[in-house]
This record gives sequence, structure tokens and C-alpha cells, in this order.
Amino acid sequence: MPKINDIEIMELGDMEGEKSSPWSSTIIVVRVTTSDGQVGYGEAPTTMMTLPVLEEVRELSRILKGREVTEIQANRMEIYKHSFYLTVSMETTAALSAIEIACMDAVGKIYGMPVFDMLGGMLNRRVRAYANGWYDGCVEPGEFAKKAKKVAAMGFTGMKFDPFGKAFDSITEKQAAHAKEVVRTVRKAIGDRDIMIECHGRFSSNSAARSCAPLSEFEPLFVEEPVHPDQFEGLRRLRRVLKSPIALGERVLDRNLFLNYLRENLVDVLQPDITNCGGILEAKSIATMAESFGVEIAHHNAFGPIQTAATLNVDVTIPNLLIQESFEMFWPKWKKSLVRSGYSLDDGYFSVSGKPGLGISLDERILEEYKVKGMEPFNQGEPPWVVKGTFK
Repeated sequence: MPKINDIEIMELGDMEGEKSSPWSSTIIVVRVTTSDGQVGYGEAPTTMMTLPVLEEVRELSRILKGREVTEIQANRMEIYKHSFYLTVSMETTAALSAIEIACMDAVGKIYGMPVFDMLGGMLNRRVRAYANGWYDGCVEPGEFAKKAKKVAAMGFTGMKFDPFGKAFDSITEKQAAHAKEVVRTVRKAIGDRDIMIECHGRFSSNSAARSCAPLSEFEPLFVEEPVHPDQFEGLRRLRRVLKSPIALGERVLDRNLFLNYLRENLVDVLQPDITNCGGILEAKSIATMAESFGVEIAHHNAFGPIQTAATLNVDVTIPNLLIQESFEMFWPKWKKSLVRSGYSLDDGYFSVSGKPGLGISLDERILEEYKVKGMEPFNQGEPPWVVKGTFK
């Protein structure tokens, strides 16, 4: 069978043109070429770790070059054997994910079948999307409402947003009241469309209770990462007082680490990120495990179009899919143009092409013209995980 002949790493971006968020100003694209000339593409996340991830892809390439590209699970175990910090290093899991996605893309092309058929075939013909990244520059309730109406007019039946301004760890009574008014105004503006409350893992347990519990009256589809991601016991305490469904998972690195949240009944919706949980096969395993607990999946998907294509190839195969995050409509032009085919987003729903592998083709001009080097921009006054212009 074909072997992994080369693993190329490309950092793409527009340091000045990204409007939704600093974390999305760069993406890392991985291109795997096999010994018989087949090509597959993957993508890795970059949030304040662009160069560490890039170097980790190089490190894992030393392990994988020359191995058979179709032996996805054996190759993962080889990395598991050699990479001492894999289960606690997002840089390593991101690198592994990018390479695994690229190998799955190549293998699908070798066998002439889409990745979703390699996972058991299509179950969901369309995937409902919710909008994110739409509220850049919004601070006051009216600003959120005005943009929310535009998002609804695009056909989205759900949208996620962070109403908490610059509150971090703790929240004042004034800040909590402001956040509640933002949510109230958006709910009034968009009617019965679904809203999701983004907390970005910013709060202690007590502060999460003060900020999120009053929002239950607006019936959010879920509240995302309400407590700091390392405060497992804090999440348990919050669970006793928060009526709204809880979602989390973008910073959980494999299925074994997800198990504690499921076993302890601390989560209603899992949000694995296919570009940092280990890739496509691991994401499928997480979804299957969650199904056994009656928990739904809403994959985190905040980076680029290769990630979206990989995520959708899993989405269409799982029975416990809830909804899919989408930044597509709010990307800069270069990112929208990078992938020319593979999936579409129409009236708030995704569909996949069904072509072999991930089903995508890339614009080589974008790969050349938007090459960059270095870390993504840093703003002392605004952390990199917020939507631009909202941490005020």
C-alpha cells in the first residue's frame, strides 16, 4: 500500500484582514503526499500556539514518514508510544489531528470513496448550522440585536454569542445585568430561533452561577464552557443550580478525558474539536460514546474550511448530532476562497459533496499568496479567544 512520502506544513493568514477574531488570523494547513502521488489535506488550530503546533507537526512527521498511509490506527498508536505528553498537550494533539485528517483524505481518494462512507455512510443529509463570529464590535444590547437580525435574515436558525464583555473569573452585579439585557434584546430581535450562550470558560463556579443562571428564562439551547476548563468540581457545583443545558469540549483532548464528564453527568452537549481531539476517527469514537449516555454532539469548529469539511464528514454519520458551529459567512475573503468545493452552506444548513476523501479541492493561488510566518497578532487589551471588539 502507499506510504507517507512527505508531510508539508503551510501557515496561511492575513494578519490585518481578519475581522472576527485574532485566533482565526492564521491557519496551519498540512499536506500529506503518498508514495504513489496521492495528496491529502489537514488543518490544525493556532490559538496563541501557531509556531509550537507547526514545530510539533514537524516532530510527528519524523515518526510517520515511510509508514503506510492507510494504517491510520497503527500510526496513531505509534505516536502514542513515542509522544510522552500526547494526552495533555494540545500542541501535540493538534499536530496529530492535522496529519490524521490529511491521511483520511488521502485514503478516501485511494479507495475512491468519501470519508463519511469510510465511517459507516451518510445518516444526516443536511446538517443544521448555527452562526458564530457575527457579533464583532458589539458591546451594547442594541448593537447585538441589529447584527442578530442580519444573521437571521441569512437563514440561520441558531446563533451563539458571548454577552459578558470584559468580565473574567468574577463578574459584578452591573456586568451580569448588562449581559442579561444583551440576551433579552437578542431573544426579542430573533424570536424563536435558537440562541447559545458562549462563556469561553472564563468564570469561577460562583461567578458562573451569578451570570448564567438568570439567563435560563431565555431558553438557550445550551450554555457553553460556563466555568474554567480545569475546574471539574466547580462544574459539578454549577450543575446543581443551572437549569440550562451545559456544553463543553473544545479543550478536551481525547475520548478517555471526555468519559469523566459523561459518567458524572456534568454535560448535556459535547463539543469535540476535530482539529485537536486526535482527528476524524477519535471524533467518531467520542460521538459513539456520548450516544450511549444520551448526550448530543455539536462539534467546535472555529478555524478554517478544511476543519469544516472534516467535521461535516463526521456529522453526517452520527445519530446524536445536535447542531454545527459555523463561522463561514464571517470569514475574510481569502479564507472563504481557500476551499473551492467539498461542502456548501445554504439557508443555514450544510451539505457535503460526496466526492472522495474530504471532498475538497484547494485554491493553489491562496496557498501561495497568503503564506505567512510567525505567531498570530497579540492584543494586550483583548484576549485571543474573544470575538474582536467585544472585550469592553
